[in-house]
Amino acid sequence: MGKKTKKAGKGKEKTERKTAKAEEKRARRESKKLSPEDDIDAILLSIQKEEAKKKEVQVEENVPAPSPRSNCTLSINPLKETELIVYGGEFYNGSKTYVYGDLYRYDVEKQQWKTVSSPNSPPPRSAHQAVTWKNFLYIFGGEFTSPNQERFHHYKDFWVLDLRTNQWEQLNYKGCPSPRSGHRMVLYKHKIVLFGGFYDTLREVRYYNDLHVFDLDQFKWQEIKPNLGAMWPSSRSGFQFFVYQDEIFLYGGYSKEVSSDKSSSEKGIVHSDMWSLDPRTWEWNKVKKSGMSPGPRAGFCMCVHKKRALLFGGVVDMEVEGDSMMSIFLNELYGFQLDNHRWYPLELRKGKSTKEKVKKSSEQRPNSLDYENVNATETEESATNGKDGSLECQEQEVDRESSINDLSQNMASVIVDDGGLSAPSDEGKAERSKAKVVLEDSGPPEIVRPCGRINSCMVVGRDTLYVYGGMMEIKDREITLDDLYSLNLSKLDEWKCIIPASESEWVEASEDEDDEDDEDASGDDGSSESNSDETDDDDDDGGEARDNASGSVDDAFAIIKGEKKNLRRKEKRARIEQIRANLGLSDSQRTPMLVQCFSDVFLDGKNSLIFLLFPFGHFVS
Repeated sequence: MGKKTKKAGKGKEKTERKTAKAEEKRARRESKKLSPEDDIDAILLSIQKEEAKKKEVQVEENVPAPSPRSNCTLSINPLKETELIVYGGEFYNGSKTYVYGDLYRYDVEKQQWKTVSSPNSPPPRSAHQAVTWKNFLYIFGGEFTSPNQERFHHYKDFWVLDLRTNQWEQLNYKGCPSPRSGHRMVLYKHKIVLFGGFYDTLREVRYYNDLHVFDLDQFKWQEIKPNLGAMWPSSRSGFQFFVYQDEIFLYGGYSKEVSSDKSSSEKGIVHSDMWSLDPRTWEWNKVKKSGMSPGPRAGFCMCVHKKRALLFGGVVDMEVEGDSMMSIFLNELYGFQLDNHRWYPLELRKGKSTKEKVKKSSEQRPNSLDYENVNATETEESATNGKDGSLECQEQEVDRESSINDLSQNMASVIVDDGGLSAPSDEGKAERSKAKVVLEDSGPPEIVRPCGRINSCMVVGRDTLYVYGGMMEIKDREITLDDLYSLNLSKLDEWKCIIPASESEWVEASEDEDDEDDEDASGDDGSSESNSDETDDDDDDGGEARDNASGSVDDAFAIIKGEKKNLRRKEKRARIEQIRANLGLSDSQRTPMLVQCFSDVFLDGKNSLIFLLFPFGHFVS
């Protein structure tokens, strides 16, 4: 028998109907998930249309300072070393994310900001990178986040700004790196060297360890691939990249890996390794740690001044009982000697007048702690306790003084309402309430230094170090900064606050939104009730932890205030070390940390370090 003939077009029509039905389903599904705030393509298209309306460069002089932002770029104008250039960045207020594409130029001598608006400007972005060469500013990559943080767009575009004419131009050359953010770029002679970064596909986050070079003379991209068996840094983002003579150094970074257990969950890794890249042979070598290196941290910044690299800030997440994270935001300054590869903490030089001001101010403060047997001489000994010739009794005294100083500074707290660092109350959240958080220095007014932070910017111009912006967290609030500090690296005498931090607005979620989130988390079958016993157990554990921490804090305050004078010196030292261990503050380098139980927020008035609790870790670009 012959084959049964089909009607012409019947199979085709059936396929088309199926395809149309599937597309209709997909459209309905996407329309439910995708709000106007989520449609990144529409948002970027709208921005592009607005940019197309610009016909000429507009420069506005003497404008207000940029709004608070993190993950922006700060560059020194190669044509004028007293001018800073700020581009891009992001801000999150608890409800929405704002990504910026504005360009600011700041004259340090005149202390004036100006904005530059140009036709054909790059679209808004954060976590990008910028380098300067001759009279040009080059920018590559970065990311754009939808207002509700549900969608991400990673860029792979390459832009150049002529700092003389303020004109932007997009450079389209073959072989450029793939889309990414959190990467790093440096300038070596006439070449831009780019390494690492990450790309978020919504389903997973990919981290890179590829190396790309752009030749500014030949206008050509080249990917440098490792030779067989060659040493090579692991994939990461948020690291630091800096150049000294014919060496390019890479330090730290962040990445995630899938846990080995059956949960298949991702675990964050904070890297603390250092690598050296020879740009003449493109060979990597691992750099041995020597001296007093900083502990592992994420979100710090680094730059080079003469023969040393400077490191500032960062965050340390410490796991505590349960699923909580204890987060310490740092404002330490470290130096890395580039000729002998040695680390050391950088301390400010305390002049006589400064010590007298501190002593006078501490006497005037009614709530100041009485540091027993701590005077200016011991403070100098503490700063120079690494020198040769120190006796055992002096070392014991310095250690005791250092421990007491750490604890006393770390427990000096300021908790204020609606205008300061506020500890969240036990009452329910008001519907769409707004909490304005103002960063205030609780220490003596003469002592100035930037507070601990992550994702800030740092550059050096004319022997002066500048630190700008960044982000810190208080409980579940992200506080984005817009302050600007400077430090004379020749004198190393004091930080100067050029622009103080402004108010940071935080929008609380309403109770209704919280209820909706709870319903979503519980699932359709109401399975959340089945975990109630486990939750109760966790609460009990948390209560015990709070009691232990509170007891340790009380003991520490008693020792610091001198209420336990009957203890001998060795007993005091042993007790202090025990308290430090109970509070998770054991650190061989005595890195300043803040003490906190689960329900309190403390601010160290001297070092302005914030110590927080979170049920999650940090993700640093």
